Amino acid sequence: MATEQPNSALCAPARPSRPYRKAHRGYGKRSAPGQRPPGATDFALLPERERYIAGYVDLLPDGAAMDIKSLAKDLPLYGQMAIGTALRALGVAGHLRHVRCRVETLGQSRWVTLTFWSRTARDNEWWAAHLDAESGRAADATAATAPAPHPVTTEPVGADEPAVAVTVSVPQQRNPDPAPDSTPSPAYLALARLGRTEPRLALSAADCGALEDLAAAWFARGVSADYLTQALVSGLPEQVGSPVGFVRRRLLDKIPARLPDAAPAPDTPARRLLVECTECGRPGPAESLPDGLCRPCRTPAPAEREAPAGLPTEREVRSYVDVLRGKHRMPS
Repeated sequence: MATEQPNSALCAPARPSRPYRKAHRGYGKRSAPGQRPPGATDFALLPERERYIAGYVDLLPDGAAMDIKSLAKDLPLYGQMAIGTALRALGVAGHLRHVRCRVETLGQSRWVTLTFWSRTARDNEWWAAHLDAESGRAADATAATAPAPHPVTTEPVGADEPAVAVTVSVPQQRNPDPAPDSTPSPAYLALARLGRTEPRLALSAADCGALEDLAAAWFARGVSADYLTQALVSGLPEQVGSPVGFVRRRLLDKIPARLPDAAPAPDTPARRLLVECTECGRPGPAESLPDGLCRPCRTPAPAEREAPAGLPTEREVRSYVDVLRGKHRMPS
């Protein structure tokens, strides 16, 4: 009786209903541009395991975690060793590259690993050009964050038109009070809010105007409004006879030291993205890591040397040892 044999080939992974594992901000999958639309023949030339894992990774959105541990949890058919070997094969086939990039946030510099994915297999020249373009875009984004000075244009006065003196007699009028500045300085605002934080140091509008220059000297040295307020209200006596005199004395005595400005490094070349070896993680430029592999990982391990002819085999050695043991057991 004939029995039906099930097909051993794995089907393409279906899109799961649960949410994807999201990587930390700045990490995760990044799709390469210029890919062909998804189709049924994608990854058809890859082996079965690599085709299955590539189909799942291709369904992941940008920003999803696609490291070895996350993929091993999502794909229970394969362990971490098998998935690591499959990712290496996908890198050699031109579908992915691991890239190391330096990110500076909040005055701190750290290295992050990015994974670029392409449904369409690319050669080494395409990946090198794409990573160079990514490095240029990162440098442009950094330069764009610096504020550009606003040009000031003035209209020249025509030299050919003679100046005409016009005398107009008007009745003497009372000069109105000048309109208050609609945008007070941060120093003035910090002094005005001082009384709301500490009632013993309540200042009038005239007091704030008189002390504005002293407080502005603090802001010129890089302190914030909270730092200034804390320095003025800390350690107050029980009674303050003259708030304006007390604040003036503290602004003069407790002014912080001026920190040296960090000198920018002129003509510093933009740091390029470094490609990581898919096998060992060693970073380097894209030109020195073709197929996403460094030189030691690309070089095959030397074959083990064959045993020279004439040496005893393992069975013969065991037989000889048994004979020696038997002779030692024999009575003398």
